[in-house]
Amino acid sequence: MNGTKYWLWLTMVFGVGSKRVWEAMSLFSTPQEAYNALSGGAPDLRLTSAEMKNIRSTDLAAAEQLLESAASKGIYAVGYGEPGYPPQLRHIAVPPALLYYKGNISCLTGKRTVTAVGTRNASEYGIRVAREVCRELAMSGIVIISGFALGTDITAQLAAADAGRPSACVLGCGIDTDYPRGNIRYREHILETGGVFVSEYPPGTPPHSQNFPCRNRILAALGRVTLVFEASAKSGSLITANLAVDQGRELFCLPPYDIMSSACSGNSLLIRQGAAPLLGVQDVLDCFRIGSPNDLEIRQETAKAPVRMISEALLEKQAAVREKMSGKLEVMRAADIVTEQEVPDVQQAVQTEPQPKAADFSGLEENHRRIAELMLAGPVHADYISQSLGMDASELMTELTEMEIAGVIRSLPGKMFEICR
Repeated sequence: MNGTKYWLWLTMVFGVGSKRVWEAMSLFSTPQEAYNALSGGAPDLRLTSAEMKNIRSTDLAAAEQLLESAASKGIYAVGYGEPGYPPQLRHIAVPPALLYYKGNISCLTGKRTVTAVGTRNASEYGIRVAREVCRELAMSGIVIISGFALGTDITAQLAAADAGRPSACVLGCGIDTDYPRGNIRYREHILETGGVFVSEYPPGTPPHSQNFPCRNRILAALGRVTLVFEASAKSGSLITANLAVDQGRELFCLPPYDIMSSACSGNSLLIRQGAAPLLGVQDVLDCFRIGSPNDLEIRQETAKAPVRMISEALLEKQAAVREKMSGKLEVMRAADIVTEQEVPDVQQAVQTEPQPKAADFSGLEENHRRIAELMLAGPVHADYISQSLGMDASELMTELTEMEIAGVIRSLPGKMFEICR
């Protein structure tokens, strides 16, 4: 609880979900340093009168007491970067400084996760598809994430729980708050099957309407893929969908059952804007294939040390396949098709092709060359590059942007980057 209480104190001073927490933390290495400086009256941060009042009136003991009170209800808290904090949240625009949880929070780390959202007033079609798709995904080992609301949300989460698989419920209120009232009876079932309830709001927080749009950024980030089953043009699901896209997540939308119905207008809008139509479970499973950005991201999260996010042998095989198939891939991209006859060729290439020759980066400046060399064997995550080269995250993003503009590398979803071959 040593670090957690300082994160809590910062949210008590600046507010839950406030950017001001991160403006303060940009000046310090740890939340304890921030607390010492702010409470000591010598911060380098310009404070508002309300913030100064909060600092004077907020005792660290109050934070400790809140954490102890929550723990007595089986509700615990984890601060940013602490063990158990979901790594998917670490790189969003305004990460929750503190996350409260009840249940098995480890089901969110190093796992294939899918966010499922939709309307509270779902049609029979939307409910049926949500139930079947989420059940099959859960049975395939994917953790379903939703908002525990009536209609689509609870259908998706019960589909997982009824299959004996975990799901995560992201709330816009305190975890101990009975909301929505019709769903309270399902909580134990979800917890008993290895699920978890999470919220950035402390216990006792009512479900204020302004909490839910803020909650949606967490909902969108936790799932590596987002599914929209049914939504109107003004549905909150569209907020989650747009946030998912902003965070580089893949987005699928169920084709509308009736293009004339306003209840499906959100689906039509998302598909028109580029969301992939959800035509079956396999569409989602393909997003987690070996070597995909999602797969590599998961492998990094489960690694005990900063290592390349997929075995060297497999990366070499993938590079060999790319070299062998480069001519075919250009044709396939132009025609936007993949023929069945080519699949055995890929499998054979994995077994027989030699390691590709190293690329020549002699014309690049030093930092760009070092970054490019880390991508020789395949796509890598920005965090891995930062850790390997000891570069500050902001400095690294500048270098990556310059390399992408120059056509040396390309960005992939999930903060992954690869060489342009």
